[in-house]
Amino acid sequence: MDLKLKDKVVVVTGAAGIKGSIGETIVQTLADEGAIPVIVCRNDRGFGYEKELQERGINSIFVKTDLSDADQIEMAAKKIGDTYGRIDALINNVGVNDGVGLDASIDDFMYSLKLNMVSFFAMTKFCLPYIKKVKGNILNIGSKVALTGQGGTSGYAASKGGVLGLTREWAVDLIKDGIRSNAIVIAESWTPAYDNWIKTLENGEEKLQAIVKKIPLENRMTSPQEIADTCLFVISEKSSHTTGQFITIDGGYVHLDRALLTE
Repeated sequence: MDLKLKDKVVVVTGAAGIKGSIGETIVQTLADEGAIPVIVCRNDRGFGYEKELQERGINSIFVKTDLSDADQIEMAAKKIGDTYGRIDALINNVGVNDGVGLDASIDDFMYSLKLNMVSFFAMTKFCLPYIKKVKGNILNIGSKVALTGQGGTSGYAASKGGVLGLTREWAVDLIKDGIRSNAIVIAESWTPAYDNWIKTLENGEEKLQAIVKKIPLENRMTSPQEIADTCLFVISEKSSHTTGQFITIDGGYVHLDRALLTE
């Protein structure tokens, strides 16, 4: 299926993670489709990804940005606008499940909100003039934690709940401009960060198997590639009448009948 993403400028935040992370996988999948991924992240790994993409003949740039800093986000949006003149899609992907719970300080909670939610607002606000030029669209990467809670992570849960609220708000706010706004909701995805977390647990393998057994479809985690493929479909013309939607990619983990889990 031709998604018609060739030469589309797609901004992806938090996309300089470890190889195989969700953001990095989205960037590589965009490049494979002929799009122009723009990486916005604070990690210097992005310079290497920029070089790799440019060596493939893709006019891609890395804009090093602390996404908890609104001033840096404004400068990043200006640089992208000055470079390309337009933004065809913005994928707000940055997110850290930082464990800021009720025992954390107010400052830590506020920082979690800044990184995990305020960055979405700031990126959208400052990129919007360039999105409006081409009736581009916005895709927010959410989490099942917004819907289910998790325990011990108030900052992340509040942020991701807010992200879903913003998704619907922007769908309403921007409908007059022909701009779509949607969210992807992720549950258990096997990423390098997830692998690292499991390795820190004393009974990591046992914990992993207990989680996997609770995923109804095929008893396996969602792959970053499956998430990336859905993201590209949602930002493409093939989803031209889809807006204000939460698209859950989780093998039925959140919504399906628990009777499916009876052994």
